[in-house]
Amino acid sequence: MKKGLAIGAALTTVLFAGCAASGEEDQKTVKLGVSGSDTQVWEYVAKKAKKEGITIELVKFSDYVQPNLALAEGEIDANSFQTVSYFNAFKKEHKLKLSPIATTVIAPMGIYSDKVKDVKDIPVGGKIAVPNEATNMGRALLLLQEAGLIKLPDDFDGNGSVDKIVENPKKLKIVPVVAGQTPRVLPDVSASIINNGIAVDAGFNPIKDSILHENETAKPYINIIATRTEDKDKKTLKKIASLYQQDDVAAFIKKEYKGSTIPTFVPLSDIGE
Repeated sequence: MKKGLAIGAALTTVLFAGCAASGEEDQKTVKLGVSGSDTQVWEYVAKKAKKEGITIELVKFSDYVQPNLALAEGEIDANSFQTVSYFNAFKKEHKLKLSPIATTVIAPMGIYSDKVKDVKDIPVGGKIAVPNEATNMGRALLLLQEAGLIKLPDDFDGNGSVDKIVENPKKLKIVPVVAGQTPRVLPDVSASIINNGIAVDAGFNPIKDSILHENETAKPYINIIATRTEDKDKKTLKKIASLYQQDDVAAFIKKEYKGSTIPTFVPLSDIGE
């Protein structure tokens, strides 16, 4: 009798364990942080995930700092808003254990102007607004170099500061401002360099409205999905990454953004991860 009870108890334990595991599998909710108000791609992916039993809860942030800090603190499960260049610099500076799990898009940074139609027409002594955060400023300076307006050292590490400019033939005044303010200062400068997401939120199409923009070869500026390093192999997160990197999502991005955001589903090894 005691043996039978023991076996029954053991079976009950197994059954309850199985039910608990099944319940955990059924209740998959992932909090995913984004920056800005443009969430249409992730809303599309969330609908796909829902069919797989995964609920993606979008958490919106208004800057580029809080999404990584919130991720590191466990307030969200993943985020998708940043380039790999910014990500690597940020996690190093703040000593965060975060890892990319997939690539998503290139969102070209552009030079915008209310006053000129071509970068060649930016006047001597003109003011150029750039994002004040180091990696985005570095990206902006590289774009100015591509435009032929300044020269940077051959060993430029991508972290921007005005004193790294080695040649400035037009004596341009580089004005660092908070990234979110770069569209608002357009009336006060010759040109402003604006991150893609901020430009879209301000009503610009980075391809049509900028006077110069990056192209898809800018690998350090491919965007990523990131999570805590300890969670990078979780099946649910990998599934979300897989759902994002599908042909229908690429087609959706191309249609909705008309080329201003480029789907770039490359292996993490291609971006040095």
